[in-house]
Amino acid sequence: MKITFILHILGALLVCLSLALLTPLPFAFYEHQGTVTAFTLSSAICLTTGLMLIKIFKNKKELSVREGFAVVTFGWLTFAVFGALPYLLSGAISFPLDAIFETMSGFTTTGSTILTDIESLPRSILFWRSLTHWIGGMGIIVLSLAILPMLGVGGMQLFQAEVPGPTADRLKPRIQDTAKLLWGVYVIFTALETLLLMAGNMSFYDAICHSFATLATGGFSTRNASIAAYDSAYIDWVITLFMFLAGVNFSLHYYALKGRIGEYFRNEEFRFYLLISCGAVAILMWMNQGTVYDSVIDNLRYSAFQTASILTTTGFATADFELWPVLTQYILLFLMFIGGCAGSTGGGMKVARILLIFKHGTVQLYHLIHPRAVRLVKLGNNPVDQLGSVGPVDNFAHISAFGKSVLIFCMLLGRLELFTVLVLFLPSFWRK
Repeated sequence: MKITFILHILGALLVCLSLALLTPLPFAFYEHQGTVTAFTLSSAICLTTGLMLIKIFKNKKELSVREGFAVVTFGWLTFAVFGALPYLLSGAISFPLDAIFETMSGFTTTGSTILTDIESLPRSILFWRSLTHWIGGMGIIVLSLAILPMLGVGGMQLFQAEVPGPTADRLKPRIQDTAKLLWGVYVIFTALETLLLMAGNMSFYDAICHSFATLATGGFSTRNASIAAYDSAYIDWVITLFMFLAGVNFSLHYYALKGRIGEYFRNEEFRFYLLISCGAVAILMWMNQGTVYDSVIDNLRYSAFQTASILTTTGFATADFELWPVLTQYILLFLMFIGGCAGSTGGGMKVARILLIFKHGTVQLYHLIHPRAVRLVKLGNNPVDQLGSVGPVDNFAHISAFGKSVLIFCMLLGRLELFTVLVLFLPSFWRK
């Protein structure tokens, strides 16, 4: 594995980040709250470091699978560390680890936060916070493939290593063109949601920040009370719609924008995703009607919003579902594990994997009745490779050395119940 080539690409990624760090400047200039210097200096640090890495380390032009995984992993870590600079330099967050936590949560669209009073922070900082969602939602590497021609060679390894889901759809022969198309759809949906939110009397600043968080399924808000602060049925429904769309494979959105709307319903995973969404809303409404909500319209509004938010792992909230019946909370917890579709910005296991589990179980039951029958597990019209390569009649001899090393570590962790081993990684354990 060529470490120098990895550092070369990380330098290019830092150049991209330096440009992104300039986007909050209009808000910084408008506010006069001292954040102009923070963003300018952060951008300069990223640009200088990136150019140095590009200049010092050579470009090999070819990228192996291992190098692809390394670039994706260290690329995200690099973005989290350098993306934390505006928080630290502006004083919005004083402790470096907290700043990195907030940035990593943003880029990974986790949505967890260490901030206790969001509305007290400068708008430029909150805009950057939302922008980290938007950049990370479609993917740092996918963005880089779209705008950096140098990454076009060997880019499929990067694309497959980053794009969530069992498969990475390739819309065009050149992976760089695929990345551009996906980001194009992403931008169109973001602009459309921003306009619709502004039509509901949201300011441009709030609208674009919440659009970033919605399309990325991240959940960062500019208000302490999240979406509930607006107390608007219109805003709730707009965000519900776009959370649902963000949980759909973006390749299907591309086909729909090309006039092939039928691709949605020809896609087996989308149909299953729609069934899960509608089924969950119906069950929640049935349990909440008369006990939590007297109005069917309000019941539908809040049940649909919470379902879309939890299923896509966005994390926005308009209701305290801890006050709902206990069984509804279990349903929402189950939805969180499922997540969005493959190729979406949603988290979780992905609907495709849940669907494959059901299909595999169905095939196994069929084989119990017809043991000699040959029946393949298919996703859409495509046969799926045999699930798993080890089992009761297989062994682990074919696993790679690295894979065996991981399994050895997992066996030790499992036998010693995690903590005995993990405590060894604490610096305080080794201090006198």
